[in-house]
Amino acid sequence: MPNELASRLEPIVAEAVTTAGFDLDSLEVQQAGRRQLVKVVVDSDDGVGLDEVAEVSRTVSAALDENEHVLASAYTLEVTSPGLDRPLTQRRHWRRARFRLVKITPVEGSAYLARVGHAGEKSVRALVDGRIKDVHYQSVAKAVVEVEFKQPPAEELKQLTVDEAAGNDKDKKEESK
Repeated sequence: MPNELASRLEPIVAEAVTTAGFDLDSLEVQQAGRRQLVKVVVDSDDGVGLDEVAEVSRTVSAALDENEHVLASAYTLEVTSPGLDRPLTQRRHWRRARFRLVKITPVEGSAYLARVGHAGEKSVRALVDGRIKDVHYQSVAKAVVEVEFKQPPAEELKQLTVDEAAGNDKDKKEESK
């Protein structure tokens, strides 16, 4: 029932979250005694602060109240932002992890660390062992941001920035053809 309920609530919640200017990262509905627990995870390119979480919470709550027939019971709403341990599963996750250190576990082979560069349609440019590499999303079994306690090396950031600029120039030349 909760999964079916989440499917029916998703368009309602997604519209409310989008109206508030954020992306719906995930929606989960669980039975919690006599109430439903509606967990909404939101994200944006600029991150999500406490004030924004409160704003989204009010917007989603209003949308759920307007569509109370879908829930058909009392509910508790929990709105949050994704944690660092959220796997990078969509292009926007990779885009938001730009310049971050990521542990990538490929479908085949051993896990490795990479610094994220430009996130394209089918792959992300990443700095792996000092070299720029295309990492195709389909080849990744799991990718998670690694916590760094100091600034990333300036040389690594420079390499990724130069690579991105060269890629943008290449894209512009192909568009003009």
